[in-house]
Amino acid sequence: MKYLIKINLTLLLLLTGWQAPAQRKGPLFRISKETLQDKIKGGWAGQTIGVTFGWPTEFVYQGTFIQDYQPIPWHADYVSEAMHTFPGLFDDIYMDLTFVEVIERLGVHAPAASFARAYASAGYELWHANQAGRYNVLQGIPAARSGHWEHNPHADDIDFQIEADFAGLMSPAMPGAASALCDRVGHIMNYGDGWYGGVFVANMYAQAFKSNDVKTVVGQALRAVPVQSKFYQCIADVIRWHRRYPSDWKRTWFEIQRKWSAEAGCPDGVFHPLNIDAKLNAAYVVLGLLYGNGDFTKTMEISTRAGQDSDCNPSTAGGVLGTMLGYSKIPAYWLDPLKKAERLPFSHTTLALRDVYELGVKHALQHVAENGGRISGNIIEIPQEPVSPVRFEESFPGHFPAGKVQVNSTRSDSVSFRFDGKGFVLRGFVQKLSRSASDKPVRVALYIDDQFLEEFDLPLIAAHRRTELCWKYSLAPGAHRVTLKAVAPNPDYEIVAREAVVYQ
Repeated sequence: MKYLIKINLTLLLLLTGWQAPAQRKGPLFRISKETLQDKIKGGWAGQTIGVTFGWPTEFVYQGTFIQDYQPIPWHADYVSEAMHTFPGLFDDIYMDLTFVEVIERLGVHAPAASFARAYASAGYELWHANQAGRYNVLQGIPAARSGHWEHNPHADDIDFQIEADFAGLMSPAMPGAASALCDRVGHIMNYGDGWYGGVFVANMYAQAFKSNDVKTVVGQALRAVPVQSKFYQCIADVIRWHRRYPSDWKRTWFEIQRKWSAEAGCPDGVFHPLNIDAKLNAAYVVLGLLYGNGDFTKTMEISTRAGQDSDCNPSTAGGVLGTMLGYSKIPAYWLDPLKKAERLPFSHTTLALRDVYELGVKHALQHVAENGGRISGNIIEIPQEPVSPVRFEESFPGHFPAGKVQVNSTRSDSVSFRFDGKGFVLRGFVQKLSRSASDKPVRVALYIDDQFLEEFDLPLIAAHRRTELCWKYSLAPGAHRVTLKAVAPNPDYEIVAREAVVYQ
């Protein structure tokens, strides 16, 4: 009878398609809870130290590095001073914390739409890809598309790269999990190389939990980026130049400038020394990590002195290295000023660093459990898998900056200009002429070659603003006429159009 029951049960399971749970095989990475906690604290501490150190130099040095003789301030109360004097400096941190708070409310599998709503409705000011993504979300564009280059002229900018730290810190030794989380969050504001910047950074954090070698951390993280992307090629070049010039970071800096400093996307950086492109600034991060070779002070100095976004870059480098070393091994010169500020909440959040440390450990343990890991007493076992590249995507394919058209128009009813090319971005803004005028957005219609294309809002509230007046890519190459018309012209408002970046 037992034999017949066993046969019938087997047939039933086969017919219903049931399968026994697969036993996980393969290598395991083991880490103690104390070490995990020390590394997570080191990651958040390193970020905060780095962004504070770069405070006075951000975008002051564009297209040049900071000379060795130029002092960069640091003193015993520097972090506290920065948090009181310039709280907006810490956007690298409080942007991350927006996403951390979503995970705390909804769990590690929170949907992309929840992350998008949280940051789009936050009170802090944003710029570049973050602001473009926020505008898109507020206008109803889905989170998975709000960072796409057709909707976002800043798609390749640095934004998600400086916000992906949380994804790596909650994915210890789990590069695949880090990349999956980046897919949900990073496409809210970026695409292509801009998204790869966040994937690469999150993967460096994931690798920093299990390797004490900077070259291994960088090299393994780069495997998560498709080799055909320009982002991959840029970072691979930095690794190659480091091998060729192992003691001369400035020589490698010049090689980076020579090959990778051209800006194609960001309308603020095209034909301008400002460069907020993700891959160039990631190259400066890697420059600091490789030439710093595990020395926290050297890493801070080099990643800052490379210039451009010189608070975000040492923040990223310091976070990755702080994770690798652990909080307990960050030199007292850097750590003691931070400790004085660990109870101060970051702006636009109620969280202070001491709270973030606890949430970081909590979310990492949850993420480990969700990805097949096991916690046994003081030991955490994490299944290991090879690093796999994320899918390939490219922003602005076939679009090359060809020039600018000076528009210089200030009107209440319409703006019009002509250009020759296949795409354009019109830079400008809307403004009120009367204090009594409402903050209701100005509704406009876009026409190209006298054909209606779309209708959209130009908000007057800074936090809701559209980063540029309008844009369009992938047009038929040739001569075009662009007209932007107010749907209901009002003398209390005006459209200020400065210039158009033209692509061929």
